[in-house]
Amino acid sequence: MINKNPVFKKLIPLAFVALTVGGVLLVAGMGFHWFFTGSKPVQPIAFSHNLHMEKVGLECSFCHPYTDRSSRAGLPAVGVCMDCHESVAVDKGEIKKLKHYWDKKEPIPWIKVHVQPWHVYYNHKRHIKVGFECTYCHGDVKVMDAVRKVRSLEMGWCVNCHRKNNASTDCLVCHK
Repeated sequence: MINKNPVFKKLIPLAFVALTVGGVLLVAGMGFHWFFTGSKPVQPIAFSHNLHMEKVGLECSFCHPYTDRSSRAGLPAVGVCMDCHESVAVDKGEIKKLKHYWDKKEPIPWIKVHVQPWHVYYNHKRHIKVGFECTYCHGDVKVMDAVRKVRSLEMGWCVNCHRKNNASTDCLVCHK
């Protein structure tokens, strides 16, 4: 039988180690690539922050209305977009996609760019109320067509910011 073969018995642990190390390297490589290239998922609608902020003049809070009163920034209801796009650029492909969601009464399934682990609690309201601009964590979004991750937003980055700004570094401030 194959499982009594001494060579086979030595190969099982080696294969396990090789697969484990390979998996760790793969995940680390993906994380390295994701961080240094900037996470930029493909969104269901190619929304240009540059167009809407630089050219039209919208502020972050127009589409993310809860930044100053909630822990979450919030996303606009499709109706907010349709207020303008009932009559603006209606023949463009991305606006047709928007209208599709509007007609079906469905929210746009945006993909989060800045994702925190389940055990991390981040409160937008607290940071906005003490004077932090959105750009501090999110970069200069108004020049981006597609939003991408430009800061690690990992624990060390946040702790350094808290220390630099004399904010609490108590674990329970950020961890549930």
